[in-house]
Amino acid sequence: MDPKFLIFGAKGQLGTEFTRQLGGRAFPIDLPDGDITDLYTVEELLDAVKPAAVLNAAAFTAVDAAEQQPAACRRVNALGPLNLARACEKRGLPLVHISTDYVFCGTKKRTPLTETDEPAPEGVYAVTKFEGEQNIQKTHEKHLILRTCGLYGKLGANTMGNFVETMRKLGSARKNLRIVNDQHCTPTWIPNLARAAVWLLENEKWGLYHLTDSGETTWFDFAHEIFRLCGLNPEVGAITTAEWNAPAPRPLYSVLDCSKYHALGGPAMPDWHESLAKYLE
Repeated sequence: MDPKFLIFGAKGQLGTEFTRQLGGRAFPIDLPDGDITDLYTVEELLDAVKPAAVLNAAAFTAVDAAEQQPAACRRVNALGPLNLARACEKRGLPLVHISTDYVFCGTKKRTPLTETDEPAPEGVYAVTKFEGEQNIQKTHEKHLILRTCGLYGKLGANTMGNFVETMRKLGSARKNLRIVNDQHCTPTWIPNLARAAVWLLENEKWGLYHLTDSGETTWFDFAHEIFRLCGLNPEVGAITTAEWNAPAPRPLYSVLDCSKYHALGGPAMPDWHESLAKYLE
């Protein structure tokens, strides 16, 4: 029998893609059965499934809601990874964990950020995701922590949407839109991330990696490219993050330097223009 890869958060966008790419090797699980905040549940699952590795695609990703639900956010983003790390360490299992560009506040550096740059998370979501990273690093040596950005792909059963789908809907329904133009980042097509993550896992390249598509853009310019490829023509006005005034802070510059990953010779991470075009096909 093929070794099984236990995927937590399997009904989200990333978990759905991990399941698709791993095929018969995937053992997908999600709430309520796959609750990473319950160590007993995690250990029971690992002992029952006896996986070759664990992939954690579960997270509290409602960035603004996290400001009102800090305890719930911390349970999923910080305690959950700690539980997985403890259980995997005890059994000698590799753990793949997905983190975020939000661990950087985006005001200290305006060139692509490396794995050695000092994180400076702001807001509950960002702080708890960084705590999750630290919990894994302190607990379990055989880990992969992958920081990424702006994920979009096939919607999972538990996925409400993504930026691309939101823009498609708004661009069709409204004549006028206002979109933030001072947050610099690299949106990433999920199949590229999942393929690279599986490669790192299978080649046992443990550690912390930045992993996004190539290039950089702003949400304003990304939206313009979505509209162009979809043949939509809303009137779009550029606004600042301050004007948007969301409850949670966003990094103003979170372009990630992925040269550490690329130096290993893994699957290429294409330019974001190319990835977006493929997704919209």
